[in-house]
This record gives sequence, C-alpha cells and structure tokens, in this order.
Amino acid sequence: MKLLHAFLAFAVGAMMTVAPARAVDLSIVSGDTGNGIKVLREILDRYEKQSGNKVSIVQMPPSTTDQFGQYKLWLAAGNTDIDVYQTDVIWAPQLAAQLVDLTEATKDVVGAHFPSIIQSQTVNGKLVALPIFTDAPALYYRKDLLDKYGAKVPTTWKELADTAKLVMDKERATGNKDIWGFVFQGNAYEGLTCDALEWVMSNGGGEIIEPDGTISINNPKAAAALDMVKGWIGTISPPGVLAYQEEESRGVWQTGNAVFMRNWPYAYALGNGADAPIKGKFDVAPLPAGSGEGARPVATLGGWNLAVSKYSKHQDAAIELVKFIASPEMQKYRTLRTSNLPTIQALYDDADIAKEQPIIPRWKEVFLNAAPRPSATVKIKYNEASSQFWTAVHKTLSGEGSAADNLGDLEVTLTKLKGSAW
Repeated sequence: MKLLHAFLAFAVGAMMTVAPARAVDLSIVSGDTGNGIKVLREILDRYEKQSGNKVSIVQMPPSTTDQFGQYKLWLAAGNTDIDVYQTDVIWAPQLAAQLVDLTEATKDVVGAHFPSIIQSQTVNGKLVALPIFTDAPALYYRKDLLDKYGAKVPTTWKELADTAKLVMDKERATGNKDIWGFVFQGNAYEGLTCDALEWVMSNGGGEIIEPDGTISINNPKAAAALDMVKGWIGTISPPGVLAYQEEESRGVWQTGNAVFMRNWPYAYALGNGADAPIKGKFDVAPLPAGSGEGARPVATLGGWNLAVSKYSKHQDAAIELVKFIASPEMQKYRTLRTSNLPTIQALYDDADIAKEQPIIPRWKEVFLNAAPRPSATVKIKYNEASSQFWTAVHKTLSGEGSAADNLGDLEVTLTKLKGSAW
C-alpha cells in the first residue's frame, strides 16, 4: 500500500490541471463490477480536486444487457443529464450516431493505446469512445486443491470436467459439502454470449457469424460444445449457475466453494483481498480448448471505454474528464487497485504493476489473442443477434430442446434478422 500511496502523490502532482474556465457539474454512468465503482469514485475525486468540476456517478446494474437497454433509451430521448457513458467494447457501432467524435480532441493521446482497441472504437473514421481498460477472461483454479490431489491444470474442457469432478468428489467426501467443480456465467444475458462463444470457437464450431457475414452457428461442432456444457449442469456446476452473472460466479468462487471459475481479470485482485478465504490459494491459466480439428483455447475480447453524449451541455469538460480517466496515470492507478488490464501499452512493462499485480504482464498474451464478438460484422443488429444466440444457448443448457434443434431455429431467426445484408 505504501507503493500505491507514493504513486498517487506523484500522479496527482505530476498531472496537468484540466480546469475549464468555469466549473461545471458533470455526470458519468457506469455499471462496473467488483470494486470498480469505488475505484472510479476515487479517480473522480482526484479529477474534482484538479479541475474544480463536480462529477456524480449514475450507477447501473452490472448486467451489460440491462445497461445497453437503458443507454439506448436515454440517448433516443436526447437525455442531457448524462455527459459520459462507460461503454462495452461491442457498442461502438450501435451508439456511434449519438456520441461525440473524439478524434481531434484525443489525437495527442491515442498513440499510447493498443491500436486494435482504438480501431474497435472507431466508426466510419470517427473515434467515438476512448478506452480505459481491456478485458479477456481466464480459467481461475484452486492450486492448493489441485496440488492436494495431484491434479494438473486442465488444457481441454474434458480435462477440466474430469478434474473438477475428481476434486469435488474427494472434497465432499472429507465433509466439504458446499464445493462445486466449475462456475461460469450461465444467465441469459450478454455474458452468456461471451462464455458460449468460447465453448463453440474452442471446439472448432466457428464464430456464430463469420467476418464475411455468413451465419455459421448451426453446425455439429457448435452443437457438441453446447451438449458438453449441458452435461455439466448439476454434475460439476450447480443448477443455479443458469442464473449466474459475473458477481454470482465470483461469490461462489471467492468463498472457497468452487475448484474452477471462468471470469474476467477484476476477480483476481478481489480474490487476493486481505479478507478473502482463497487469498494465495489460486492462480489463472488460459481457458481450455475443445477437441477435434480446429480446437484451440479461446477467450472473448472484452473491455470498457468512455464516450461523450452528443446531448451533453458540457461537451468540452466531458472530453477532458474522459481523457483524465483514460490517462496513463489513472489507468495505472486502476490497475493497481482492481487488476483490470490497461489499454496503455507501456503499462505492461511498468515495474510497480508487475510488483503489485504480477498477473498483468502474464495476461497480456491472453488479451492479444482474444476473439472479438461479431459486433463489427453485424453492426446495429448485433444486440438482437446476440440476444437470439444467448437465448438458444440458455434453452439448451436448461433442457428445453436439443442443441441441434435450438441452433437450427437460431439459424432461421438470424437469417431473417440479416435480411439482404447486415
């Protein structure tokens, strides 16, 4: 903590004051998970001290599906109460028309970010959001339990299922009745699209909708992947996993009641918190691969950005706020506090981050090899396409029809949605 305090003192002293001519009240909307809102508030406190402006947080539910729905309503209504939106990496094409073009205002800072992330937030040549952290999930595992039973870190989904059952059964035999083998995000929302894309792609089943617009999801390899996961429900995964989002998964994991978990980087720092029962007992590895031709580990690309509403009454001040939060100094602060992955390339070689969050340099390769969802291909129809996909997956995992039948129906629905073109 001394290192963190020293860094903060330096950062606050070193950063340039961004005060506009007259102080204004701003609002930023966020639905961050874990301690993300708390850390955002700490960053905003520093911004307020330097700028003289005041910033309030409009807090949203953690479900990205709920957030996106509300964002669309606010923007469609021309809501002037929200100045800055925290946006998912997939939303840029869908919201671009109602966001401020940041290209000119950020030309002095975009070069420090990973080019691929900047490109993901660029629509028709206009940068509509500035990245603040990126995301790619990994497999969390209880290294103490694997060592206890002489088990190896799984590299395939079959190995994961076998190891999860082995350790779970042995632990339950010792009286640990609450432990499960594997938790993930099984609720019917955008998070399930992320999880299911990984299962399907890692099994050689394609990208749901290919970069050329072809609807590819209705194939035997994709169906086999979903049948595999259906077999986990009630065996290595609790029946309630079908209602889990990120925080429910983390809750089971962090209390010590799971052998494996699929989740994003934010859960790493929280799991190593001073009061966490699993502190020092776990590690992370790449997500497993499927089986057969085309099988490989796949992690869905995530990440969060800041966009300025076209309806903001204080656009200049809002842009300066966005640049402050996305700056190297504040990205470093966020990473030290949350283990979120920075989008500033140089921070992966930062000595303080390597010391306080040693997982970050290791996670760089997971992120660089992450697979994007087909939002760039499907454009403004992505939200509906994703909703249809996660619905078909959730039905399958819940026992409502076979994977083959549900994916066949999904293909028909997506074909109608596509029409003549995406």
